[in-house]
Amino acid sequence: MDVLIHMFVGLHIIGIAALLGGFLTQMKATGQGAARFTPAMLHGALTMLVTGAVLVGLNQAQDHPVDNVKIGVKLAVLVVVLGLVYVKRDAEKVEKPLFGLVGLLTVVNVFIAVLWT
Repeated sequence: MDVLIHMFVGLHIIGIAALLGGFLTQMKATGQGAARFTPAMLHGALTMLVTGAVLVGLNQAQDHPVDNVKIGVKLAVLVVVLGLVYVKRDAEKVEKPLFGLVGLLTVVNVFIAVLWT
């Protein structure tokens, strides 16, 4: 079961990389006012959602302690990110503050995962 958990942690990290990588590749376009949400960002957020839910289930199945408040906060942040990316996925341009908010919330989610113990 530990191998399965580690596999889903790896997939979760790949989802974060896709979301944050998609954001970072659009940084130059943000300066020009032409940034957009890429499909990789949407798929990364969806990957994070699915693998995160699976990780919680696997950890609870093994009676590992799960901080439900932390998971709830991370889920709330991710749902906001996913909602913004999903709604604006077909837009030719996304406003700078909205695009920056997605990047900020993604980084916040990473730091919640790492620093909240």
